[in-house]
Amino acid sequence: MANLQVATLAGGCFWCIESAFNSVEGIVKAISGYAGGEKPEPTYEEVCSGNTGHAEVVQVTFDANIISYREVLEIFFALHNPTQLNRQGNDVGTQYRSAIFYHDDTQKAEAEKIIAEITEDAIWPDPVVTEIVEVNNYYQAEDYHQDYFKNNPQNQYCSMVVAPKLAKFKKTFASRLRSDT
Repeated sequence: MANLQVATLAGGCFWCIESAFNSVEGIVKAISGYAGGEKPEPTYEEVCSGNTGHAEVVQVTFDANIISYREVLEIFFALHNPTQLNRQGNDVGTQYRSAIFYHDDTQKAEAEKIIAEITEDAIWPDPVVTEIVEVNNYYQAEDYHQDYFKNNPQNQYCSMVVAPKLAKFKKTFASRLRSDT
């Protein structure tokens, strides 16, 4: 019997994060959305303005019998640079911040633990700036953002940014990929 849990993660553009997680064994679904802001039911354009307080997030539903929350976080930290404040590469603004939106105290403790380990092991030369905050005001992004990379591989951003990142991810996590990817 499945043990479904949810993680909500922000690590820059949601197209990259969502594409990667949707290829991982044990992930039931990864949905692009917005969280952490004040505006109810924001649109993509409103979030991109940087005025809503929302971050682009991916809400990951996973079977904890197959993949642990810890492993979900390890993948998350491999997919982005957690030391860049309010940006990922050329994507700049609070909507691209690094954040873990926890759903319960166990997730909060695990997030704090992995960040402490990353810091202690000096994996990054700069301090980790990933926020750990309780999930709030989550909204699913518009339908056209779901499976965006899969449906729009010819998009310039997808071919120049998402595709290389996803290729590197698949090489690094080959043992964790679903057989249908």
